[in-house]
Amino acid sequence: MLQIVRILLTHGRRLAETAADHAHTPQFATIAAVFGTYNLAFIALRVQRGVLRAIALERYLLARAARGRDITIIPPRNRTPASPRETPQTAPAPAPTYGRHPHPGHPANFHIPTLQELQAQISRRPIGRTIADICTDLAVIPGFCTSEFWGGLFDTLQFHGGSIKAMYQARAHRRETFLPQRDKRPETWHYNWQDLRPATIRHLLGYLIGEAPTEPLLAIPSP
Repeated sequence: MLQIVRILLTHGRRLAETAADHAHTPQFATIAAVFGTYNLAFIALRVQRGVLRAIALERYLLARAARGRDITIIPPRNRTPASPRETPQTAPAPAPTYGRHPHPGHPANFHIPTLQELQAQISRRPIGRTIADICTDLAVIPGFCTSEFWGGLFDTLQFHGGSIKAMYQARAHRRETFLPQRDKRPETWHYNWQDLRPATIRHLLGYLIGEAPTEPLLAIPSP
């Protein structure tokens, strides 16, 4: 599990250091698609939160190891649908913004917890749920990973309380928000952002997640 967390941490730090330098290239569409936006401020905030989550989880796992405490396996279980709730008669009043931007999609409304807050959260929830949150923040998808890493990640989520379904739902939602933005960038339409073959991703990132980085991010020259 520590190995998985450290691989995710390396990937997140690499994205944070280099993504903004290449956002003007057509190839950036592949990165924008998995984040659901071309907005670099949002991408940077999501990556920052994912990196902080990974740092906090690494510290938590190391502290458990130092005390000789292993991680409990949580067998997958079939959930029964909850009974529908009654519709309230009146809708609750919206919470005040206290100076935050009124548009919910504005970067000013994005919350970055502190390491202390994340460490407290991690201690109260299944490890797999935090790993799923890291993957969502860093926009990790199977096509970006080696088969070995994705298999290990899948098993970790399945047996330690994570939700693959929630990750795929987030990916589907981000695709929906990305497509309208893509339509407004005709100068990039010639690039196939849906090409997720391993060779293409290695050229794009310099590695597949699970491999050691060897080349600069987005190394493909513009046509």
